[in-house]
Amino acid sequence: MNDISRSDNRLSMEKSDPGRRGIRFKNTLKAKENVPAGLARKTAPKLPELSEFDVVRHYTKLSKINFSVDTHFYPLGSCTMKYNPRVNEEAAALDGFAGLHPLAHDNAAQGTLEMLYDLEKRLCALTGMDAFTLQPAAGAHSEFTGLLIAKAYFAKKGQDERTEIICPDSAHGTNPATAAMLGFNAINIKSGPDGRVNPDDLKAHLGNKTAVLMLTVPNTLGLFESRIEEIVEMAHKAGALIYMDGANFNALIGLVKPGELGVDIMHINAHKTFSTPHGGGGPGAGGIGVKKHLEEFLPVPRIKKESGTYKTDFSCPDSIGKVKAFFGNVGVLARAYAYLLMHSKKELGGIAENAILNANYMKSRLQEVYPSYSKDHCMHECVLTPPSELTAKGLKTLDIAKRLLDYGFHAPTIYFPLIVHEAIMIEPTETESKETMDAFITAMLEIKREGAADPQLLKDAPHTMPVKRLDEVQAARQPNLRW
Repeated sequence: MNDISRSDNRLSMEKSDPGRRGIRFKNTLKAKENVPAGLARKTAPKLPELSEFDVVRHYTKLSKINFSVDTHFYPLGSCTMKYNPRVNEEAAALDGFAGLHPLAHDNAAQGTLEMLYDLEKRLCALTGMDAFTLQPAAGAHSEFTGLLIAKAYFAKKGQDERTEIICPDSAHGTNPATAAMLGFNAINIKSGPDGRVNPDDLKAHLGNKTAVLMLTVPNTLGLFESRIEEIVEMAHKAGALIYMDGANFNALIGLVKPGELGVDIMHINAHKTFSTPHGGGGPGAGGIGVKKHLEEFLPVPRIKKESGTYKTDFSCPDSIGKVKAFFGNVGVLARAYAYLLMHSKKELGGIAENAILNANYMKSRLQEVYPSYSKDHCMHECVLTPPSELTAKGLKTLDIAKRLLDYGFHAPTIYFPLIVHEAIMIEPTETESKETMDAFITAMLEIKREGAADPQLLKDAPHTMPVKRLDEVQAARQPNLRW
């Protein structure tokens, strides 16, 4: 390897050259003499000295190494990493949205308030719920808000004995975690042989202590709860509320309204269903929809419309209070609103249909080599498992995932859901083309062939990345957070 190639992999500090700089200016500030001696620096700060050209090249190269939705296929099941239309970015960047101060008076924020008010109404129409709040910052925060509402509801009814929340084993892991955070006992029930909730098992756990049944629909196996109306009726008969984790609502939008199925509370993830940015832990945006009997408990402030004017309303005595500053992540919500405005009801249904079609295409092409956990048609995602020919040679799902990086694909979600051993959860989303999916399928089939012929090749993968295989257990237990 020559010197130039080697320098490409160095850190900015390692490329530093004393005296090199990107801009020169005359420093007219005099040194401060009043800094206490104990706080004054003894040496200059250790900062890289580089030309502007060096910096541009350094970070441009780093950006090319990274995997992103803009550069690679990102089939993360249960996370929906799909394309973010650029027109949404332009809409959110309009001065009227981006330049508005969060503390502006209602009279100076009519445009933003109208947008949020209309977005709530559109979400109600799509979900069949009666009212929405857009304050939560993400899906898990939405769950927290939804269960606070449920807690306030039962407290007002004098039913403090309802301390249990039922979570199927096919739910998102945040469901039982959120229940525990709010002081509820999380009751786990096992899925039936078909990967769905077993009504008979559910019935055995429902009782006077049950506050909420939390359902992920479609569930993390990518399956719709085909007996959901029966399940909802059972829970309501026991006096419990139905919470729907709507993280996978992108498979239902325009096709199914959860409110019409009897759901009392549900959340949506703007980044999953409405194509807002999702990466690096944010920016997130959630939303909680409720039926009429729970509307009074929604967070304040609410947005009301009176005589054509929009105003913030804090006069809600039974509200759970504030859960986020102002109205949540308004910049993200503006993107979601632009996305909704671009599509008719029929087109939104087409988005869900294409997501379902793509996932079933992927599943049908791969399941003869990578066995599918469920034999039913899936919805937006499918869960596969490694070939027995590879597992017999000591290969694991992780080895397949690492080898995919060498083929230019970010790995799908792995080892989730937990009820599937060595799970490979794939979600192609509706925005990927058949050509992209075919290339991914070809890579998966080739990896199977490689692993059967040379298992060590997969165990040593990735081979082409700047960072090779890491000890992930040690990295989690002893993270190195500084250079």
